[in-house]
Amino acid sequence: MNLATARSANRAKEVGVRKVLGSSRSYLITQFLTESVLVTFVAAVLAFTAALFLLPLFNQLSGKEMVVSAQSFTWLVPLFVVLVLLIGVSAGAYPAFFLSAFQPIQVLKGKLSTGFKASGLRNFLVVFQFSISIFLIIGTLVIYKQLNYIQTKNLGYNRDQVVIVQNSFELNDQAKLFKQEVKRLPGVLNATLTGYLPTANWHNTAMFYKDASLDPKRSLFPETWGVDEDYIDALGMTMASGRSFSKDMLTDSSGIIINESAAKFLDLKEPLNKTLFKSNGGERTQSNTKTYHIIGVVKDFNFSSLRENISPVVLFLDTNNGALSIRVKTTDIKNVMSQIEHTWKSISPNVPINMSFMDQDFDATYRSEQRIGKLFVLFTTLAISIACLGLFGLAAFAAEQRSKEIGIRKILGATVPVIVRMLSFDFLKLVMLSIVIASPLAWFLMYKWLQDFAYRVEIQWWIVLIAGVAALLIAFLTISFQSVKAALSNQVKSLRSE
Repeated sequence: MNLATARSANRAKEVGVRKVLGSSRSYLITQFLTESVLVTFVAAVLAFTAALFLLPLFNQLSGKEMVVSAQSFTWLVPLFVVLVLLIGVSAGAYPAFFLSAFQPIQVLKGKLSTGFKASGLRNFLVVFQFSISIFLIIGTLVIYKQLNYIQTKNLGYNRDQVVIVQNSFELNDQAKLFKQEVKRLPGVLNATLTGYLPTANWHNTAMFYKDASLDPKRSLFPETWGVDEDYIDALGMTMASGRSFSKDMLTDSSGIIINESAAKFLDLKEPLNKTLFKSNGGERTQSNTKTYHIIGVVKDFNFSSLRENISPVVLFLDTNNGALSIRVKTTDIKNVMSQIEHTWKSISPNVPINMSFMDQDFDATYRSEQRIGKLFVLFTTLAISIACLGLFGLAAFAAEQRSKEIGIRKILGATVPVIVRMLSFDFLKLVMLSIVIASPLAWFLMYKWLQDFAYRVEIQWWIVLIAGVAALLIAFLTISFQSVKAALSNQVKSLRSE
């Protein structure tokens, strides 16, 4: 629509001649609409073909499994026809009515003037396109800044080079033997046997009380995880105070380790050796209550999505065969995993092993955000490309419309930079208006998106600045090609009589 109206001056005489020879306005409208629908049809065929070839790539990018079957054509073909007609008529309607309204006398006398500044619709469409581009640039920068923050944030544990055997529970009583054999393998630093992991979906809660009165008002309802004595070291956690569990300390069967959030919630400034009481279910009586003493405080670690704040956690010594997490230190990961699998088969040859990496399990939590980031990059590239194509055509049109003016200015001494600045200024004003419109909207919507994260980045001013400068630079480079071409053209050709 933008380019068709911009190029209308080139077809003005055609319209004038057709009207003089008897063409009615309705015939001209039909002609221009038909041209628009035909162009749309060709574009739709190309788009449909591209969609079929790019569907596997899109499925990989979006995590979907969409296919185009023979049955799909029963609704695709009618939709295809409707879309071609709808888009073709919508894109061609304004140019058709605009071009068909030209008065033949004015056109053939050369009195028709449709300069760049005369069309508010063209200006609106340029602003609209670049507003979308700037919005997507800002959105992409914010999303990738948040994703980078998630990847680099100190989570309170070390997820790198940790291999997880997800189905160690299938070994039953031999799970401990499997752990002992794995710890002897070269390249293995440590291993912990429990299903309660920061990247797992295993959760358990229990009620703990600050004193023997079992007063609910002085209680804590934390995540309660059963772990072994290697848990803290194998996962690279850090003790804030106290110590970890030890197999040499028999009293650790009634010991617990709490995280900093639990200590803060209980208002325990010196939590070590303090006691907590846990009801074993049923009535809250002294005989039905077990006493635990705090032997250590582990620094807070994120055990759920960064969309949530860290909540209280209580670790106690228990046997849990849910999964075996193995910390390795080697450059030959494949060899270590092969040895782990060999050890598994020596114990349970009929059950297949299921292994994963802790960092991959962590990344899976934010897979939707990663997909959003990739899609934003894709759509930003497409939006900028389409906007630049339109701007390129408009710049060529503007240079053509002002060819005589450029010739006169060159004769009077105007330099190439002056002419380039003159031709670029009108367009760059529209891009700057797009920045003013898109920046607050993008900031507001991305601010709302970030509210889903308890731990998030701030939208800093330089993000908006980068987006604005990028849009201006892209627009200027697009325009400058045509502007320089016009400025270097031969003024004799532009000033001679038609």
